[in-house]
This record gives sequence, C-alpha cells and structure tokens, in this order.
Amino acid sequence: MIICCRNGFWFRFICASLVLVAGCANQSENTSKKSLWLESAKADLACFPDRFLEDSKDTFLRADNMTALLLAGGASIIMHNDGADKNIAEHFTRHHAFHGFTDESLYIIGDPPTHYAATGLWYVISAENQDELNKQRAFTMMTALSVTGAVTTGLKAIRDNGTPNGQPWAWPSGHTSSSFTVASVLDEFYGPKVGIPAYALASLVAYRMMDTGDHWGSDVVFGATLGWVVGHTIAGKHNNLEVAGFEVVPYVAAPTSRGAATGISLVKYF
Repeated sequence: MIICCRNGFWFRFICASLVLVAGCANQSENTSKKSLWLESAKADLACFPDRFLEDSKDTFLRADNMTALLLAGGASIIMHNDGADKNIAEHFTRHHAFHGFTDESLYIIGDPPTHYAATGLWYVISAENQDELNKQRAFTMMTALSVTGAVTTGLKAIRDNGTPNGQPWAWPSGHTSSSFTVASVLDEFYGPKVGIPAYALASLVAYRMMDTGDHWGSDVVFGATLGWVVGHTIAGKHNNLEVAGFEVVPYVAAPTSRGAATGISLVKYF
C-alpha cells in the first residue's frame, strides 16, 4: 500500500499540477494562438535524440569522467564483497533515522518521476513567459536526467542484484543518481548558494535509501558518482544561452574612428 501511494498518487498529483499550469497559461492567450510552450517543446523534442547522444558521448568518452566512474565501480565491488555493505545494512537495521512523514517526503523528493515532473513544469512556465535562459536550463536538466536514467536502468538490468529488503535491481540507486544529477546541474548553473543546499538534500536522500534498507551502501556510492559526473558535464557544456540553436555570446568590436561597439552575437558551429 505504501509503494502504491509513492508511485501512484504523488506522481499523478505532480503531473496533474503540470497540466493545470499549462492549461491556465493557454487560457490567457487568444484561443486561435497556439501555446508557446507546446510549439517550443515540438522544436526541442525534434532535436532531443541527437542532443541525448551527443551529450552521452561527451560525458562517457571523457577520461576524467570514466576514471571517476571506474573508481566508484571498483569501490562498489569491494564494499559488496568484503562485507562492508552488510555491516552498513545491519547498522541501519538497528538504528533507523527516518520514519513516517520524513521517510515518505525524502522518498518523493528523491524520486526520478518527481524530478522529471518538476523540470517539465520549469520548462512550461519558462516557455510561456518567453524566458529563453530558463527554458534552455530546464531542457538541459531534462537531458541530464534522461542520460542518468538510461544509464542507471541499464546497469540495474545488467547487475540485477537484490536490495537489503529483498527488492530487485539494487545497483546503482536510481534515487541517488537522479538526486545528485539535479544537484550538480543546479550547482553548475547557480553556483554554491544553490548547489550546496541541493547537494545536502541529495545526500539526505542517499542516506534515507540506506536507512530504510532500500539500497546497499555501494548502490549509493556509485549512484552519487554517476549523478555528479553526468550533471556537471552536461550542464557545463550547455551553460551558455542558446537561441534557435545559436549560442549567445558577448560581442565587442575593435575601436574605430566611429568608436567601439558592444552587444551580443549569435554563433553556431558546423
């Protein structure tokens, strides 16, 4: 019953809120005019597969990223085989920290569908307000979450080990990888003032996943590393504002007899 509540009611509630906001925005426009966010979404969805592949390659073909992931993978193997995972699980069995509302809240906050729904809402509101910067940031967050989700799901299917409480597909933790992706993207876009609280919340989610027996310590270690790598790489790549596929960059012309000129320019690489 608890699982049904987590994966059913809250997800439907968030999606319904997203639809409601979009509907309200549409009603404020002329009925003959197409929704701004819908037109924007059509254009972005058309280029999403290419962007997903390019961002995936840029993330996992980097030597430093692969080194971090291999080290985290090696640590996961050691933790699971030398008994560290079992010791951590036994500790949390004796000393639960989260119960009731706190437990449920952290589960929902760290749930990947929650992240997708919140990002979709961010995108819709930004597109309707013609806020190009935040629309692009929301699209980048969606791409990063998709890359993390695809890799996490693939690794879960390949590894297919059980959790401390007997559930399948333990490694890596999807809640942890998704939460750290969100924190990393926010840190890249807004700096430590937003990044530090986001990382703290992601860490609480990771702690909760071990505290309740939903994941081993090794699941959390690799999930956090994966989210950090994907989030920072993709957000760092797309940290510049883009308009219709063109990167917006500052423009400063060389001084002439008529004076210097400053402004912005649109750049596209072929």
